Amino acid sequence: MRFKIVLSALRPGVVIPINYQYILSSAIYRIITKGDSAYAGFLHTSGYGKGFKLFTFSQISCPFKIAGDRLQLLGDELSFQVAFHLPPAAENFVKGLFQSEHIDIADKRSKATFSVRSVESLPDPLQGYKDNVVINIQLKPLSPVVAGLQNEKGNYVFLSPDDARFADSLIYNWRNKIATCYDEATAAAALLMMEVTPLKQPFKSRLIAIKAGTPQETKIRGWMNFGLKVTGEKRFVEILMNAGCGVYNSQGMGFVELLK
Repeated sequence: MRFKIVLSALRPGVVIPINYQYILSSAIYRIITKGDSAYAGFLHTSGYGKGFKLFTFSQISCPFKIAGDRLQLLGDELSFQVAFHLPPAAENFVKGLFQSEHIDIADKRSKATFSVRSVESLPDPLQGYKDNVVINIQLKPLSPVVAGLQNEKGNYVFLSPDDARFADSLIYNWRNKIATCYDEATAAAALLMMEVTPLKQPFKSRLIAIKAGTPQETKIRGWMNFGLKVTGEKRFVEILMNAGCGVYNSQGMGFVELLK
């Protein structure tokens, strides 16, 4: 389930942190938490029970210029896409949560307040495929994909797309998401394949700070400008596209779309 959200700034001259992902993630959490009790009732009457556990969002789209660790917007609007792994029956409910909301993108140095101008439901990219049919598609990231191996201290060693372990790491994480949505046996038996394919532009990395400027700051490295050949049952590919590829998905990492 995917939406395009357009935000309008309440004041001109908008400046936001270059590391806006954690802040935007927190704003999304706040909005969906407000609807939590109502959503619990919706799930109960509709027969679903996964809730808002799995979501991701794209990078923001708008003209801007970089000024140090700030993004100076060259207009008063920005947009981004957000995906939730939820049943289709939840679509209108989720749209209603975001409508008429205000979102602050702020840290200690700057603050910008936006109103939600529009929430547009996007077409299901896998419409037409049956759930249990194995499909082969190509994807590309609209936000950095973070892949890594945890060392003995529990910290990630981040991998690049030209590392042979990159795709294996993404499959491992994908399998964990399937286990969350189904069970361990289903995840273990699932046929899942991934292959990195270069595009015309070279691989591009981004270093993103989570909780920037605080004692809890964490830096992660993600990658863009590549394709992914993906094979799996439609229902499993749907999880990958709705919940994100790799790790740190709820922080706006690993949002993917069909490569046209």
